[in-house]
Amino acid sequence: MTTISSASAAFTGRDPGNRLYGPVPDVTEQAGYVEEHPKRVGFFTDTSVCIGCKACEVACKEWNTLPMDDSHGVRDAIGLSGMSFDNTGQLGANSWRHVAFIEQSRTVDLPMPTFGRPGDDRHDHGPSVAGSGDHDSLATAQQSSVLNAEALSEFDPQTGQSGADKQVRWLMSSDVCKHCTHAGCLDVCPTGALFRTEFGTVVVQGDICNGCGYCVASCPYGVIDQRKGDGRVFKCTMCYDRLTDGLMPACATACPTQSIQFGDLDELQARADARLATLQGQGVETARLYGRDESDGVGGVGAFFLLLDEPEVYGLPPDPIVTTRDLPAMWKAAGKAAAMMVGVAMTAILGSRRS
Repeated sequence: MTTISSASAAFTGRDPGNRLYGPVPDVTEQAGYVEEHPKRVGFFTDTSVCIGCKACEVACKEWNTLPMDDSHGVRDAIGLSGMSFDNTGQLGANSWRHVAFIEQSRTVDLPMPTFGRPGDDRHDHGPSVAGSGDHDSLATAQQSSVLNAEALSEFDPQTGQSGADKQVRWLMSSDVCKHCTHAGCLDVCPTGALFRTEFGTVVVQGDICNGCGYCVASCPYGVIDQRKGDGRVFKCTMCYDRLTDGLMPACATACPTQSIQFGDLDELQARADARLATLQGQGVETARLYGRDESDGVGGVGAFFLLLDEPEVYGLPPDPIVTTRDLPAMWKAAGKAAAMMVGVAMTAILGSRRS
């Protein structure tokens, strides 16, 4: 992650009194759950095994009774994006899970065995492909083709090669609310509609939301969205109602490949580290963990990902920073400015009286 430098201690995380930035040992305890509470839970999404079936999207909509919408977020409308198999388009007030389809292609050389024109052997224009003397060269060419295909089974579409053939791969990832350690939406909500649960997740209470929209602008991931015609905001709750009954979230339950894994956040992080080491050991150099670092701009997240390319490719910000991170320094600066203005005004008043 890119380090953002600033002169303010709060902005750089060197202010011990600033709880809006930096790692937090127990985010649930910080939220006020002083008694014994459950361990923090979360999602680990392994995009390397996602098949884009969208079972998670369907399960999320069914369990949470979310209305149908098209790729532009229009409610009760059936629409195709016209761009790919991704017709959800993005996360929104009516789509709390979104499976992204990213198609990547590159030009590659595919050496194939060559064949003479039919009848060339009858007109002394060259040996027939069926001739016995050509079996060895044909077998060698076919073997070379097979080996080349195996070598190209793992590729980086960003590195181009000469040739006219195309090779395509799909990157698929099920996106969701990150349930940040330092949630800007939670910090700016004026009504308490957003709260931290005993499981460390962030939930919106629709009956308390007044539709001010402050949380929409404060989310560094662009997750929270207002429902048109309603005004209130909605997002993933990590199936809080299911968690209180000891059940897994609907999306993780429906995932057929275990791309979406749910459980204790510490255990998921250890599992993700092991999976990353395995992929990198197999030569997948582009594999990386996103949201795993507790020292990043949001203090780590409760829903993190294993990606096979840069975060921007998946529509994720490369270096998210909680929008309320610099609030202490801002208030201090505002207080100093106000005190200075009062001092100048008092000096002017006293000076006028003396004259």
